[in-house]
Amino acid sequence: MRKLRSLAIALTALTAACMTAPQHRAAVTDDSQDRLSVGKVQKEIRVGMTGAEVAQILGSPNIVTTDEERREVWIYDKIATDQAYSTSSGGIAALILAWGGSVAGGGGAGGSASAGAASVSQRTLTVIIKFDKAAKVRDFAYHTSRF
Repeated sequence: MRKLRSLAIALTALTAACMTAPQHRAAVTDDSQDRLSVGKVQKEIRVGMTGAEVAQILGSPNIVTTDEERREVWIYDKIATDQAYSTSSGGIAALILAWGGSVAGGGGAGGSASAGAASVSQRTLTVIIKFDKAAKVRDFAYHTSRF
């Protein structure tokens, strides 16, 4: 009975350690809702808003400049690098050890396996908000890329 329980524990640990690369990626990805995104701009920025309202939603711009008629233009220019790495290991060695056996050499050639994933990607988002002479949003545009 004791060996059967050990086998069940080893099988559970073995299957938990066998994740695919996309599962590893999902485990380390952060999809925070509070960061600047195209969706946030599309959903919340409207013509006629004040600069204070825009700043409350998007935060401070990276660049503040003026156009040819001296109207303010705010530019949000964001660049992010996402790096993710995740590994897991398991294999036949875990089953052998659960049954009271031993694996010489720490399991190098004893049937153990490891899996992992590494990913590096970059994304950019540029948002341009143009204000009128009354300091209200008159137009906005955005551009995003991911590579």
